[in-house]
Amino acid sequence: MAKLTKRAEDYSKWYNELVVKAGLAENSAVRGCMVIKPYGFSIWEKMRDELDKQFKATGHQNAYFPIFIPKSFFEKEADHVEGFAKEAAVVTHYRLKAKPDGKGLMVDPDAKLEEEYIVRPTSETIIWNTYKNWIQSYRDLPLLINQWANVVRWEMRTRLFLRTAEFLWQEGHTAHATKQEAVEEAEKMLQIYKNFAENFLSIPVHTGVKSESERFAGADNTYAIEALMQDGKALQAGTSHFLGQNFAKAFDVKFLNQDGKQELVWATSWGVSTRLIGALIMSHSDDYGLVLPPKVAPIHVVIVPIYKTDDQLEAIRQKITPMMQELLNKGITVKFDDDQKQKPGWKFAEYELKGVPVRLAIGQRDLDNNTVEVARRDTLDKKSYSFENISAQIEALLDDIQQNIYNKALKFREENTYKVDNWDEFVDVIENKGGFVLAHWDGTSETEALIQEKTRATIRIIPDNAPEEDGKCIVTGKPSKRRVLFAKAY
Repeated sequence: MAKLTKRAEDYSKWYNELVVKAGLAENSAVRGCMVIKPYGFSIWEKMRDELDKQFKATGHQNAYFPIFIPKSFFEKEADHVEGFAKEAAVVTHYRLKAKPDGKGLMVDPDAKLEEEYIVRPTSETIIWNTYKNWIQSYRDLPLLINQWANVVRWEMRTRLFLRTAEFLWQEGHTAHATKQEAVEEAEKMLQIYKNFAENFLSIPVHTGVKSESERFAGADNTYAIEALMQDGKALQAGTSHFLGQNFAKAFDVKFLNQDGKQELVWATSWGVSTRLIGALIMSHSDDYGLVLPPKVAPIHVVIVPIYKTDDQLEAIRQKITPMMQELLNKGITVKFDDDQKQKPGWKFAEYELKGVPVRLAIGQRDLDNNTVEVARRDTLDKKSYSFENISAQIEALLDDIQQNIYNKALKFREENTYKVDNWDEFVDVIENKGGFVLAHWDGTSETEALIQEKTRATIRIIPDNAPEEDGKCIVTGKPSKRRVLFAKAY
């Protein structure tokens, strides 16, 4: 099995190799699009199922809206159309016909659409056009809808999972009677994303609001979770938007309040995507392959038998079958790999590459001693365990692995977060160290743009837990009341 490029040699190459060799995804015949392979899709399914459960527990329901959005809908909200115009894929015709020479196909010029359609880059416009029919009275509010879908944003530079022309995501779209309710909704969903990232994916994240220039197109405020990858770059892992009444105004969505008066509805939208798989890879994995937190791993435990004869294999199978059933009863997925086409050494490397959290190896000597060799993927440590109460020991070990992976990522983030007080320090950290930089900013878009132009670093968020402190902007020297979080980012 060919080894991966080491992260220290070429991080980007390591990432691309790992995605392909671990069987997560590959580039497709369609420019900028990917094929998500079964192992990668099973990780997405785990994420999707957990988030779906949390959404429904907070009162949200799933629905589905068209992938085609009339171009006129986008034109109704000026900031929104400007924000997505450069990435829009447009459908202009609905039929093909044979070329005059009979060789191949061409667009039928007589099949031009009366109105062009945008292939869904996000669904605010089509959904708010629909909500106009659903919302008449305060009794119809709040309206809490989520959809699982694919979207298309015609990216010029793509990378598997991180930035592709088509990707999978969920997008929540809610309608409320008051501004306070909508703000509370946006903040609540951000906390759901934070808890999911930290407790399910073991990725520590910062929460806060985006600067005005980084807001979602059409939002009054954008909240985000930001994670730090192992190469020192930030990754926006999820966003939640307070949309104010912008889309209600654009689509004339009003409700009759309890006093019998017409009011515009208040709105939010929020989403995470398959980009989270990229975040998962770059937060935890190593030079041997994936490192997956157990909660998101498609396979929790793999058992590799070591044997010379069919009788030995059968004895091993009989020994481990009750344990496998106990693990399955605990919700722990387990694979017994008795494939005779590959040797145990190849299997060990393969399951390390795929990030299976726990690997058991058992041979004749283990049978004689009533033991089993247990290897944990996060530390690569191996240890002999007694077979007595082994399923409970593995269950505890998986919990420990989940926490250890988080602790390691948190330690990395803490060691790569810097406070700076002047421009020279800022440039030194951004250019030579990477990571998160906490610095004072004067609050102007001009200064923000200048910093990005000179260093390619952006304001990731204005942290919601940043303490008030008197300081001076690292560029202009103007007064500042709190530090903001800078980084180079994906």
